[in-house]
Amino acid sequence: MLKPPILLIHGMWSTPATFDRLRPVLEAAGHATHAPVLPFHDRPASLPPPEALGSLSITAYVDFLVAEAGKLGTPPVILGHSMGGLLAQLVALRVPHAGLVLLSPAAAANSQSPGLDPVRTLKNVVLKWGWWERPTLCDEAGARWGIFNGVPEAETAAEIAALVWDSGRVLAEMALPPLFGSVTRVEYARLSQPALVLVGTDDRITPPGIARATARNLNGGNGGRVDYHELPGAPHWLFWGELEGRVAAMVVDWLNTLS
Repeated sequence: MLKPPILLIHGMWSTPATFDRLRPVLEAAGHATHAPVLPFHDRPASLPPPEALGSLSITAYVDFLVAEAGKLGTPPVILGHSMGGLLAQLVALRVPHAGLVLLSPAAAANSQSPGLDPVRTLKNVVLKWGWWERPTLCDEAGARWGIFNGVPEAETAAEIAALVWDSGRVLAEMALPPLFGSVTRVEYARLSQPALVLVGTDDRITPPGIARATARNLNGGNGGRVDYHELPGAPHWLFWGELEGRVAAMVVDWLNTLS
């Protein structure tokens, strides 16, 4: 039986390089992979950001990803990390798919879990007036504290150097949904395919409460076909060392349960 392809969606300030070590594992398990780069995410942060990026809505990202999913020829499993986890849900509302894998998912408008840790992580971004309509970039202090906490220094430094500009509008739509049209709301009743949700207990930018709410909402929509796991001591960034291998194994094991 032909296994479904996997559409991989990276997170905010990131690129498809997030999945460079995960993709060979998925492909060895028999799944073709496709990891598109979101609009304007293909240039290093050392270059000035495109002005248009700042006001780009999350709906533009979703439209782009829907078109990418259409290139695969068969319903994919949609896998996303962080913002990519939210995008995966929004894309799944619009395309046939075989399942969802949500790693450290960002909150939909209806899966919020307020806390102080995301505020501390993002404070140097959101204290700049007009951030909601300008390109944004997570600062090093925030990234170290809230995204790469617990990650070895060599990996942390390399990942921070690889961060790229992202849309202030998208960040605002995720963080303050009522003020920006609640365009991140997910109609969970329409998501009926199996789902896997993974999150680290030490995730500070998309804390476990968000993943729990997401899993509950998905569970209510599809009658219990949701596997939910919290990874003890793991941070938001899951792609390093033994942790990455464990996450990859969990994803492959779950994929093997799909009929």
